[in-house]
Amino acid sequence: MLLPDAPQAEPIRMRTLVILRWVAIVGQLATVAVAWSIGLRFAIWPVLFLIGISALMNTWLLAGSSGRVDPSRAAGQLSFDLLQISLLIWWTGGPSNPFALLVLAPVTIAASSLSRRQTELIGLATILLISMAFWLALPLTHENGEEVTVPPLLALGHWLAIIIGVFFFAIYTHRVVAELSVTSQALFSTQLALAREQRLQHLGGVVAATAHELGTPLATIKLIAGELGDELADRPDLASDLEELRRSADRCGAILKAMGQAGKDDLLLRSAPLRVVLDEAVGIHGQRGPKVFITAIGPDIRRDPGVIHGLRNLIQNAVDFAAHEVHVDAVELGDQLSIAVSDDGPGFPPALLARLGDPYPTPKRGASSSRPGYDGMGLGLFIAKTLLERSGAVLDFANEAPGASVTVTWPLDRIAADSRRALGDNPRQAGIEMGTLTKS
Repeated sequence: MLLPDAPQAEPIRMRTLVILRWVAIVGQLATVAVAWSIGLRFAIWPVLFLIGISALMNTWLLAGSSGRVDPSRAAGQLSFDLLQISLLIWWTGGPSNPFALLVLAPVTIAASSLSRRQTELIGLATILLISMAFWLALPLTHENGEEVTVPPLLALGHWLAIIIGVFFFAIYTHRVVAELSVTSQALFSTQLALAREQRLQHLGGVVAATAHELGTPLATIKLIAGELGDELADRPDLASDLEELRRSADRCGAILKAMGQAGKDDLLLRSAPLRVVLDEAVGIHGQRGPKVFITAIGPDIRRDPGVIHGLRNLIQNAVDFAAHEVHVDAVELGDQLSIAVSDDGPGFPPALLARLGDPYPTPKRGASSSRPGYDGMGLGLFIAKTLLERSGAVLDFANEAPGASVTVTWPLDRIAADSRRALGDNPRQAGIEMGTLTKS
């Protein structure tokens, strides 16, 4: 029996197995009572012994854990049920027992909760045990001692129906559970992506409002800094602090200017060489202390403001924590483009590598960074990851010796630009069409 490859379903709860077995026990006792009352005779004490063993097993399991069980333990429980049902069928007439089809229950449950390999093993065990129970079964008899016989052709048909049922229920159940699992995972991924988009849109509104509100106080800071320079000309001990204040104000002004230009769509610069895009992403961070080295081997790419801003955030994070240098290495590998941003700083906290890219995970890199006292909330990495993933990229955060590294990888068809294609339709204005003036 060969089942299709599929994601493994969620582990089954022990409570579920116990409840199903209690239902089977009640059904078996009811069947025995009805069969005995209508005059059918069989090995009653061995049958009751088997049912009692199953009840004792359930009572013992009730005292244990009620949580989810590992697949191996669940397979053992289902194998026990399969063996118990097969022995009951063997002692109660085999093919003349109309309840023999209940042997399909364990393999159906296995297909819904166990791996393909375990389901196949239980399915093969079902075929073997039911075949032995049918052809070596003890006969049912009436009260007068007459045996209950089944025509051989009907017995063969009954056996074939159960064998076919094993294949059908196993494959059908396994396939349905696999489809449900894929759908559930896709729904979860969609919900996660929507949540990230909503957070990014909210941050976009906050950023726009912040940029607008910061314009006036920043101009005031620059004005006062200039006046302080004139007033404190005789205080050389404060000159370095004043110069740092001016540089910080200029940097804030450059950031606000870049934020204002990030959303503009330049019709003539929708694509650019890879090196040019990386230079634009580095921007002002190339003059902030650590040396930024750029290596670019790749095609022209789409000049997407979201991609540029995402790469800029990664480069800014690397510059903030680099000891001496930052490397931005871009290379075309087959049908993919990979850009790695690495630094020689303290690296990412190992315990938080799996959470990088989520908003507000923790202060960035901690007090061991080369910028003591510089803390962040992880918003830069969150924005960068969201923008880059929206463009089709996959991000990998890692620690290397020395420092941290972020690798961004795109399929070429998602990032490469066709520099030979037309820019678009020529713009039209009222009264002018195709270079011909219309008469008024």
